[in-house]
Formats: sequence, structure tokens, C-alpha cells
Amino acid sequence: MNTNSNLYTVIYTTVIVVVVAAVLAFVSQSLKSKQDANEKAETISQMLTAGGFGTKAEFQAMGNAKVLETYGNEIESAFTVDAKGAKVADLDLAAKEVFSPKQLKAQNYKVKAGEGYALPVFIFKNGITVVPVYGAGLWGPVWGYIAFEADGKTIHGAYFDHESETAGLGAKIKDDPAFQAEFVGEKAFFGQSPVFSIVKGGAPKEDGKSVVDNQIDAITGATMTSNGLDAAINAWLGAYAGYFGTATVPCTECSDNEKTVEE
Repeated sequence: MNTNSNLYTVIYTTVIVVVVAAVLAFVSQSLKSKQDANEKAETISQMLTAGGFGTKAEFQAMGNAKVLETYGNEIESAFTVDAKGAKVADLDLAAKEVFSPKQLKAQNYKVKAGEGYALPVFIFKNGITVVPVYGAGLWGPVWGYIAFEADGKTIHGAYFDHESETAGLGAKIKDDPAFQAEFVGEKAFFGQSPVFSIVKGGAPKEDGKSVVDNQIDAITGATMTSNGLDAAINAWLGAYAGYFGTATVPCTECSDNEKTVEE
């Protein structure tokens, strides 16, 4: 065959494209199990961080196996709930079944529609309940986990992540522990609007503590990311209102045979 002909060029190019595509597909498939394992361990480490079981740096240093072991030791139950707060299905604890960011994205469309969703709830042995949130930041998706105390409204901790927010600004939702620490001790007003607020210009404070229980300061210079995270938190916690609105809370003034009251 004439190597200078157009036919040769077309055939040669086609063969190269096919070979390269085959190699890439093989490599991708070969690494898929490892990628999935890394994603699961990353997701669980974020949940554990929100729940106060350690810092993100500590979980990163542990390695995947130890992170999964810690989760297995601490988790009590995990399941999905619908808009009314009713259980849809149990999640497989033995398999450490969680929701990846891609799965959260798929549910986010349904959350926006206000119906058809099945959102995960993770309850730990110490009484802490962790739920995810998901939405859009300035440049891409933002997501995270909010942990609630046994009363079902007081925030125990939070951890957030992003795909491509601006370093030093919007990326602070992940990189700045001080921002995430602002959530601790605040409350979610389930059944109200807004459920929670990230306030531009600063939430009113007294002695360094927010005067309004469900407000924290937005990140200076990161208005769009803060607004996106605020919208994500309100949409998803609003979607969990059916679940948390029917949760029972400790009653300190009840008789011995009446230890809980409806929230």
C-alpha cells in the first residue's frame, strides 16, 4: 500500500484511535474497583468527620481499610427515607453502602422537583444522625454532611466538599475548619423557611455566638459559593423535614413511662 496515499492515512489513523480507545477502556475498567473503593472511603471519612469521630486529616492518614473499619464499628443503622420521612429501604451495613456524590446528584434532581426521592440517613451508636446535602456552587457541585444531636435539630458538626471552587475563597467550605466549626451548636428549623441561613455580611452575634440559632456567617469574598451552599442546605434539609419533624427527643420532665415527646 502506498504510504503516501489518503487511504493509508485514514486506515492508519483509524487503527491508532481504536487501539488507544481499547487501551484506555481496559485501564479504566481495571482501575474501577480501586476508584470505587477510594470514593467510598472518602465519602465515609467525610461523614465521620461531620460526626466528630476525628478530623479529615486523621482519616486520610488512616487509609481506606481503617476508615471502613471505624465506620463499621460506629454505625448503628442506615436507610433511605421519602418526602414524608417514612423508611424506603435499609442500606447494607456489611457492604458499607453509602451514597456517592454521583448518587447525591441524581437525588438532587428529585429534591428540586419535590418528589420521588429516597434520601439516606446514617445513625451512629452515640446517637448522632448524619445526612448529606448537595447543590451547585460557583464553578461546580458542592456537597457535604451535617450531623445532628439526638434531639434531631441541634447541629453536632459539618463537613463540606466541592468540585472546583476558587482556592482561598469558595474552597474554604472545605479547607477552612473555622467555617465548618460555625455550624456546631446551631439549629435547623425543620418545617420552616429557611431551615438554615448562611448570611452575607455576617449573622448577628453576641459574645462570638450567633444570636439567631439557625444562622452563620457567609465566607467573605465567596458570595456565590456561600449562596450555593445555603441553597443546598435548605433544599436538602427541607426534604428531610418529614423525617426529622417526626423524630422523638429526650424529655426531662416526663414521667418514667413517658420518656419522649413528639418534636
